[in-house]
Amino acid sequence: MMEKTVLPSVESLEPKWYVIDAADQRLGRLASEVAQILRGKRKPYFTPHMDTGDHVIIVNAEKVVVTGRKGAQKLYRRHSGRPGGMKTETFNHLQARIPERIIEQAVKGMLPKNSLGRKLFTNLKVYAGPNHKQAAQQPEVLTLKTTP
Repeated sequence: MMEKTVLPSVESLEPKWYVIDAADQRLGRLASEVAQILRGKRKPYFTPHMDTGDHVIIVNAEKVVVTGRKGAQKLYRRHSGRPGGMKTETFNHLQARIPERIIEQAVKGMLPKNSLGRKLFTNLKVYAGPNHKQAAQQPEVLTLKTTP
């Protein structure tokens, strides 16, 4: 006799809220951990086609770091949709201008490229400074393993 796979019901899911401090964290390692939490991969009832993940608040996005010469060499591109509308800027320039966008793009690139990925991305809140607006959700502080 074959056992059926148990799918969690939407009502039984209770997403948690986590706060992660991005100060002195490496960008890629931080983004991959956050993407796993958003996706729900660490939960025993993870289901690939469902939102079983948690909400993540990232503070101090302006203090995230990259190694080597990526600060001057890593390029961020955006396009206006018009001919010749490609604009590029370096990591250092974008970090001075809109530090939240760096982490948002890194995490978004690690989520599925479909409607589920777009839904999961709405569970991410990024703030440049140490303060956030989600105090009412009573988020718990999550410290990620840092490598020297």
